[in-house]
Amino acid sequence: MNRIRILPEAVANQIAAGEVIERPASVVKELLENALDAGARSIRIEVEAGGKRLIRVIDDGCGMAHDDALLAFERHATSKLRTAEDLLSIATLGFRGEALPTIAAVSRLVLETRTAEEEQGTRIEFGAGKLFNVKPAGVPAGTSVNVSDLFYSVPARRKFLKSETTELGHIASLVTHYALAHPDRQFVLKTPSQEILNVSAAVISAGANGSGESVAGSGDGEAKPQQGIAGLAERVYQLFGRAALDELFEIRPTSAPVRAAITEPQMEESERSAVLTVSGFASRPQVQRPNRNGIYVFVNRRLVRDRVLLHAIGEAYRNVVPPASFPAVLLFVDMPNEEVDVNVHPSKIEVRFRHSQFVHDFTRDAIRQALSHARPIANFPAAFASQAHPMAAAAGMGVGFGANGGFSDGALEPVAGLPRAVIPPMAAPFDAAAAPISEGGFELTGAPLRPEAQRLPFGTAAVGAFGTLGVLPGPFGEQIAEQFQRAASGQDSVREMERPATAESLTDLKPLGQVNASFIVAVNGEGLWIIDQHVAHERILFEQHLRARREGQLTGQRMLMPHIVELSPRQEVIFAQIAEELAANGFEVSQMGPRSVAIQATPAGISAADGEKLLVEILDGVERENLAISMDWLQSRIAASTSCHAAIKINMPLDQTKMEWLLAELAKTEAPMSCPHGRPVVLRYSVREIERAFHRI
Repeated sequence: MNRIRILPEAVANQIAAGEVIERPASVVKELLENALDAGARSIRIEVEAGGKRLIRVIDDGCGMAHDDALLAFERHATSKLRTAEDLLSIATLGFRGEALPTIAAVSRLVLETRTAEEEQGTRIEFGAGKLFNVKPAGVPAGTSVNVSDLFYSVPARRKFLKSETTELGHIASLVTHYALAHPDRQFVLKTPSQEILNVSAAVISAGANGSGESVAGSGDGEAKPQQGIAGLAERVYQLFGRAALDELFEIRPTSAPVRAAITEPQMEESERSAVLTVSGFASRPQVQRPNRNGIYVFVNRRLVRDRVLLHAIGEAYRNVVPPASFPAVLLFVDMPNEEVDVNVHPSKIEVRFRHSQFVHDFTRDAIRQALSHARPIANFPAAFASQAHPMAAAAGMGVGFGANGGFSDGALEPVAGLPRAVIPPMAAPFDAAAAPISEGGFELTGAPLRPEAQRLPFGTAAVGAFGTLGVLPGPFGEQIAEQFQRAASGQDSVREMERPATAESLTDLKPLGQVNASFIVAVNGEGLWIIDQHVAHERILFEQHLRARREGQLTGQRMLMPHIVELSPRQEVIFAQIAEELAANGFEVSQMGPRSVAIQATPAGISAADGEKLLVEILDGVERENLAISMDWLQSRIAASTSCHAAIKINMPLDQTKMEWLLAELAKTEAPMSCPHGRPVVLRYSVREIERAFHRI
């Protein structure tokens, strides 16, 4: 008797459904992607009972003819691929041909569709994978898919679904993500009792090519249009409100040949001219989250989780935010389709890059350049109201991706009727070949409330007074402000715009004195400023040290008597790895015994007493981070530790000349907003905030 047999088609379909359809949000994802691939300009999603009872997705896309509509329910039937070579350059969100047959296998499904050329459409009914009815129907051009009684034919799967509120939260978060990725489309999400989301197509201002579209490389070497940064800014405003947008600075579209560093004689000219483009928005350094809840990453407008890009974001903010904190980022990476493989996961949320190191480094540098250009300064209220700050509050609504590609549940907190999924943060180290993907994945948050309610800040559930509004820096700032004035309604009232503080304002500061011999108080035409003298000097020394080290080897100052230090076994291993770099930074350390070293010279400005502390701090820092040691990271780590020990201390009186020198040097730094360890350097209390505090406005 044979023990191996071919599974029945119905069983095979249910197994496939288990890979693709995990919960109602998975159904919405597949149908949304089909609608977007069909060219829909408006997509309407209606759900009942959190999607368990009904999911209806209506679009105005190209629709399907009668024969195509029937064929679409065959497994691996698709209009998006022809040959195996097409898998190397996937330009659509969907491509596997599994969505409709797998959904139909575990639900009651009704599809109504019509192309613009046909006079009548087609209605098809399925139940548990069986075709029940096919007939003509008078329907508008486009496609409507009704999915009811999800998992009714698989009761065991239905028992694992969460509450209706939880499932609705997952759907709302998912639609939010797609709305961010496609600001030129209209999205509507409704339940029988409320309209959760309704965003119209964003107004696109003139962009890089004069038509409101930036240009990215296509697979054939030609330019292809992508949505301009102004359209994304308006969509952020629609979803999260002005307060959230005020906390972001623009990452202007930055492009480079994706294979610039590769010299292959056989490479065609079209391949050489293909470009990688990075754009989006990122948060000011004072906006710090305890996890990656506020990070949205899109590759060719596809929402993904990717360790390469997440690590690049972390590296861009290194020495700007504390190591355990994360920024809020909307990152869009556009590249030729053949440079990224999206066919690595059934749910299509993971990608692999052909040249991952280049993508990592270019993305990191693009964000660093934008951060250096913006040089944002924190407003004074952030110092004492961080828990209520719209971008810093830790309680966000959202949903995370699980290890198997579906949406992952954590400890849920009901917020404004929708849940929050708490997902463990991903590990920070980057190794394109070996770095593991966290089992918990990362959380993507920010499901909005219905339009008539107070808009949610980006990735947070804090609702209330959002503070000063601002105009984004960059070429679209004034246009966006005008759009906000026109669009404002309801409780989201129009306030007078105030430009966010930037580092350029530091150039004309006049110091008045010190508070507790630790904080410098200064003024200019913008308001009152408070500067932490220790971290300000630390930032100055840090950049001077890094600049000098990258120009050559630093000299140290010799000690009168060598200082003997006993190292632990782990410290000894780290010391052997970085001894050469320590010497290049001014240390002179020699081996004295099995675990003993003698410090004979320390970097300039470091006292003999601090020499041992500094050495041990550097060695422990490398051990604690548990990273593969890169030269750039190591140089920054040594420079940060050295500048901290050499900087002016707190409780140290400074005369007027010294304070003026400190402020002048701080204004020259690339990142005067925070010290190398991520603490704020400067806080501004604007004239408008002062007037508001005294009830003058």
